[in-house]
Amino acid sequence: MTKPQTITQKILAAHCGKDYVEPGELIMAKVDIALANDITAPLAIKAFHHAGAKEVFDKERVVLVNDHFAPNKDIASAKQCQVVRQFAKEQHLRHFYDGGDMGVEHALLPEKGIVGPGDIIVGADSHTCTYGALGAFASGVGSTDLGAVMVTGEIWLKVPESLRFVYTGKMPPWVTGKDLILLTIGDIGVDGANYRAMEFTGEAIRSLPMDERFSMANMAVEAGAKNGIIAPDEITMEYVQNRALRPVKTYASDAEAHYVSEHTYDVSSLEPQVAMPPSPENVRPLSQVRHVHIDQSVIGSCTNGRIGDLRLAAQVIKGRQVASGVRLIVIPATPLIYRQAMDEGLLAVFLDAGAVIGPPTCGPCLGGHMGILAPGEVAIATTNRNFTGRMGHPQSQVYLANPAVAAASAVVGRICGPEDL
Repeated sequence: MTKPQTITQKILAAHCGKDYVEPGELIMAKVDIALANDITAPLAIKAFHHAGAKEVFDKERVVLVNDHFAPNKDIASAKQCQVVRQFAKEQHLRHFYDGGDMGVEHALLPEKGIVGPGDIIVGADSHTCTYGALGAFASGVGSTDLGAVMVTGEIWLKVPESLRFVYTGKMPPWVTGKDLILLTIGDIGVDGANYRAMEFTGEAIRSLPMDERFSMANMAVEAGAKNGIIAPDEITMEYVQNRALRPVKTYASDAEAHYVSEHTYDVSSLEPQVAMPPSPENVRPLSQVRHVHIDQSVIGSCTNGRIGDLRLAAQVIKGRQVASGVRLIVIPATPLIYRQAMDEGLLAVFLDAGAVIGPPTCGPCLGGHMGILAPGEVAIATTNRNFTGRMGHPQSQVYLANPAVAAASAVVGRICGPEDL
């Protein structure tokens, strides 16, 4: 009889032809999707050619997205995107996204059904772990590794140990999945899950919509995790039902599965959380961070640019004005989300408030474009990182929060919550 396994172990075992894999074991696993973007793909393509390869392992399973510096912000980024375009054309890739098809990769792939439960997905981007929200094993790899995967369709992995995070209680108003993951990173630190799987479960998780589950899995890497994962349930299956391009297989952890440690949080009295500069682990309850003046608020990114995030922000900001001297930047994560926000009147709410609305792009999150900070400026953002210089000048500062807090702060001109309005 097979020994008990976590969901992560089961997915990895299935992809290397075994019934059981042991944490710490080295395996070669078959990959369902290999992903890269306009920053990382050119290096992967170089490695691909250096290996003497002529064709990718599967034209349906290599996905390229020009989303970081696109629409091209300068000549250098234009060249990067050009390399990706040419390779996608040469290889006849089914899934290449550019221009009006382009969205922020980690919102785009689930939306289009390219990734699903039970998959192994590797991407040359650290936030590939986002897809763990679907019950997939998803992890970021280096560009050279991704180049090898594009040739072979396989990845060398060490099976990670697992940590279990249980969230009990009913979520209070204005508290989201973003707050749960910030609370967790604040608790265990940016290296608290190094090369381990973070498995999220409990009553509060089961009540989360998919948009908020994506936010949680997205930031697992900020705790050093190899992957973050949530076992599929009815909410997951409803999301993938009319999207999945391939048959899906769901897995769940065995009751007796081994975890290195278990962490339990009662969220029933939790308030919104804010990560202060210069680290995602520097987390405080909102009540301890009020009165910090801001120059900019950014609502978007692969963490919080989905339709649920925009609805929440619009709910807070409707009928109000962005504070004098504050720039509010709203970036819907995909063309579909942009259209939904337009059809629902959310874009009108933001425009009436004095916001700038950008096309789908990673933009300011990585200090790319469309919202770079000057010396001494302070931003609150729904993004995932706030390291020194992350969004611009090294003397600027970034605070991380959920969309409701980012919207309220834009109206008041200092960090605050919707209750302050």
